[in-house]
Amino acid sequence: QVHLVQSGGGLVQPGGSLRLSCAATGVFSVYAMAWYRQASGKQRELVAIITNGNTTNYTDSVKGRFTISRDSAKNTVLLQMNDLKPEDTALYYCNVVFRSVTTGRPAGEYWGQGTFVTVSS
Repeated sequence: QVHLVQSGGGLVQPGGSLRLSCAATGVFSVYAMAWYRQASGKQRELVAIITNGNTTNYTDSVKGRFTISRDSAKNTVLLQMNDLKPEDTALYYCNVVFRSVTTGRPAGEYWGQGTFVTVSS
């Protein structure tokens, strides 16, 4: 059975830092791990992604402020968020894409339960 357990998040003042963590159990053949967020009244957007080869990509608004990393042995992905801004306020979701063992291509995904990040003075 697959479980994605998120931790971290909370309330922080502008300019502050937070770290999100997501531990995935029961998932094999991970293709990529990512963080998405959804602000109130907006669509869910990709924040950062890290592939099995440790290639990373970020949405423009967080470049230079957020860092995604992973511990492959533990199937854990982290999101270090620095210099947080009010516009970073959202519900953040962990996402794990797994690959087909026969083709090596993405075959499906799992989602974490979401964790709130609120940036406010």
